[in-house]
Parts: sequence; structure tokens; C-alpha cells
Amino acid sequence: MKKLFLSMMAMILLLAGCSLESPLEKQDSGKSDKKKSDIVVGVSISTLNNPFFVKIKDGISAEAKKQGIKVKFADAQDDAAKQSNDIDDLIQQNVDYLIVNPTDSDAISGSVQIANDQNIPVITLDREVAKGKVASFIASDNVKGGEMGGKLIVDKFGKGTKVVELEGIPGASATRERGKGFHNVADDELDVVSKQSAKFNRTEGLNVTQNMIQAHPDIKAIFAQNDEMALGAVEAVGNKDIKVIGFDGNEDAIKSVENNKLFATVAQQPNLMGEESIKTVMDLFNGKKVQEKNKIPLEMKKQK
Repeated sequence: MKKLFLSMMAMILLLAGCSLESPLEKQDSGKSDKKKSDIVVGVSISTLNNPFFVKIKDGISAEAKKQGIKVKFADAQDDAAKQSNDIDDLIQQNVDYLIVNPTDSDAISGSVQIANDQNIPVITLDREVAKGKVASFIASDNVKGGEMGGKLIVDKFGKGTKVVELEGIPGASATRERGKGFHNVADDELDVVSKQSAKFNRTEGLNVTQNMIQAHPDIKAIFAQNDEMALGAVEAVGNKDIKVIGFDGNEDAIKSVENNKLFATVAQQPNLMGEESIKTVMDLFNGKKVQEKNKIPLEMKKQK
């Protein structure tokens, strides 16, 4: 009898566990019954050592405050292993939603899949993930932005102009997409004599550019896949007649353009990205359909 009783209790507990509704199941079936004020959103940012991502964080904070929901931030410091651990920690803290700005699109896939297993909806910002279910990907059209940078160089200097390219972090979707867009133009209309990763970092941008100029002193332009690298390149160029084009439109870059140092930047709207990620969370919370890909508009900021 005792064995039978224990078996029956185990079966009851199993059935009870199976009947529990997960956060994601609630979102799939309709509006969540959880109070809005009780929502906790975990946010993993690739690095807060970059003004662009600080702007994204500010946008998230402002909209979360407006909506009356809680946010927990984690700074991956451009370390994919740390980001994986950060996301695991956020999951352990029982966050209801995850907003992830990946350091490495491939390396972070496992963490996204763990969130999927825990039925935690994931929203990605600026960079995609290679694997795992994502409710919405919010970013600028990086391919189009790369094309805009290439066309600006062609318009300024003409076809066949010798250029170099500063690439971002290997494995990041923004690196692939911006590079793809640039080469959609450059492979046919420009002469790309060198390209090298400077890891989206200003100091790396300075050092890599110095080496590139030494190896190719006759280049006319540099396309950098983000503004931090571009600003490092401007420092390396000095008084040489080489135009630098960046990507992001951060405050330092805009000021550099206004001071006739940086030639141009393909400007994103990081604050708006952050705001849109929280609005997407609220749409999921309310059982509304969300865009799988939400493209934020770009504009070219250049010297007058």
C-alpha cells in the first residue's frame, strides 16, 4: 500500500508540473495574467565601453521607467564567455523576458536556446544570433548602411579609388552585414587594398590604421564598420588627405564630422532601438503579434 501511495503521489506531482503554464506559453496563447509592475526584463549588452551601446541602454531604461517595469542589466565587456554566464545568471534570477545585444552571434546561440528551453522570450538588438528562437530582432539595416558607405566613397572619389576597410568583431552579425553591404558596392566600383579587424574598438582602430597607411600610403578613403574604429582611424590619419567614413552616428562621431575631421558616419538611432525593445516586450506581454525583424531607419551624416 505504501508503494502504491508513493507512486500515486509521484504521478500527481508530475501532472501538476506539466500543467504549469510558462511565460512563453502565456504569450503564445494571449495576454499574460501577471501584473505589469511585476515584470522583470533581463538585458545583456555586449559592452558599455562604447557610447552607441550606452545609448541603447539609456533608451531601454527610459522606456522601462515609462512603462513601469523592472530591468536588470549585465555588461558583457565584449567577452562572449562572460555574456553566456551573464545570461545564465539572469535566467537563474527568473527574468520574464531577455533582451540580448550579442557580442558574438554564434557563441551566444547556446544561451538563447537555454532561454528558449525555459520559455523566456528573447529579443535581440543590433546583432542577430545564429541559432535559437528569437521573438524579434531589432536593428538598423546594416547591409544598406554598408552600401551607403561604399556609394559615398564612389561619389566623392570615383570608381577604382583605393580604400581600406576596418572590420568589427569576427562572428558578429553586424560585422558580416556591414561588410556585405560595403562589398556589394566596393567589389565592383572600388579597389579594396586591405581589410582587417579592429574589433569595434577605438584603440585597435588607431593601431590597425597606422599599419595600413604604412603599407598602403596611396589610399584615399577608409570605411570603418563602426564609429569607435573610425575615430581611431581619424587619429591615425592626422593631416593626411584620407577620408574616413564610420558607422553608428554616436555623439563623438557627429562632433568629429562637425569639426571636419571624420568625413561621414552612417547614423543609427540607438535610443530608438532601446525604446523599441521595451515596446516589443510590452506587446508580447499583452499578447500582441510582433515584427520578427524591426528595421530602424538610417541617415548619412557628413561634412558640409
